[in-house]
Amino acid sequence: MSRRVYLHIGAPKTGTTYLQDRLMLNSSTLAGHGVHFPTKNRLVDADLFHFRAALDLIDQDWGGRPGHAEGAWDTMVRRVRRADGTVVISHEILAPAKPEKIARAMNDLEGSEVHVVYSARDLGRQLPAAWQESVKQGRKWSFDRFLNMVERRKTWFRAAMDLPEVLSSWGAKLPPERVHVVTVPHERGPHGDELWLRFCTAFGIDPSWAPLDSERDNRGLGIAETQLIRRLNRRLDMPIWRDATYDGLIRQLLAQQVLANRDSIPVRLPPHRYDYAEAEGERWIEWIKGSGVDVIGDVEDLRPRRPGPDERWRDPDAVSPRLQLGAALDALTTMTREAADRTDPDSIRRRVRLQARRLRER
Repeated sequence: MSRRVYLHIGAPKTGTTYLQDRLMLNSSTLAGHGVHFPTKNRLVDADLFHFRAALDLIDQDWGGRPGHAEGAWDTMVRRVRRADGTVVISHEILAPAKPEKIARAMNDLEGSEVHVVYSARDLGRQLPAAWQESVKQGRKWSFDRFLNMVERRKTWFRAAMDLPEVLSSWGAKLPPERVHVVTVPHERGPHGDELWLRFCTAFGIDPSWAPLDSERDNRGLGIAETQLIRRLNRRLDMPIWRDATYDGLIRQLLAQQVLANRDSIPVRLPPHRYDYAEAEGERWIEWIKGSGVDVIGDVEDLRPRRPGPDERWRDPDAVSPRLQLGAALDALTTMTREAADRTDPDSIRRRVRLQARRLRER
């Protein structure tokens, strides 16, 4: 068989942003070695194309107008069929896909040697990161409510992070040696970015084929910064799935460029939640050992590490007004400068008056 397709299906918050950007930056040199990271055309970034293709496959419209991803999966399949060698498709929203969507993917990729790659991180790190990400995406729930929903198996993130369930679905029709688990290390390792090297092993890439490093990472927020965005989401009263304006102003500009760079108190798992995280880690490890799937890394990475005695836990749902004020002032400064740079001051004034009227009418 002349074509091998690696479906990297997640999980979210396991270095996926960095991976996708680095593959895109090095797409030309990788193609010279027979490794392809498809895109639609020069006007659409590869990572956005993969996002839309994944949305189309699972029949969703997150963060865009209805139908904005329609046809993207079929376009992806056409790109794959024209390629020889190795093709990588990557997006984390694929992880909890329904069986009928997985069946479609496998049928559409028939004729290729399909592999599934799943990157996994222990829940001690994963759950705080997932809550922050959900808030950046527009959710309004507290950390405690989010964790309760996870333990009750009632969130999208829970479905995407359940390693045995995800891989049992995606690997149902594949031999176990074609299902690859990349564990996220607790440390970067002696050779730099250990996670990137593990991804290279999973995809059969020589690291020298992708020399350009990525500066993109989906950095986490601190407790004050996450609380600020959560309260802003409540005040804006927007739908759960935000629109393009929210995505550009709140998630990208405010959260990722400004608040993520503040010196802040990190979000950590509450001490009483570690029993659950450890039990899940043990369940994952037992499933992996019994499944015969390929592991790149160390399964012990999937066990959470409890904080040391000198690491005091701070409740993200009870942040002091002083800490929130500092984050709010930085946010206000950024938004004021952004408004000043807009070319239509009359439009800004109209929006301010409209918001003021809404506040008076509450």
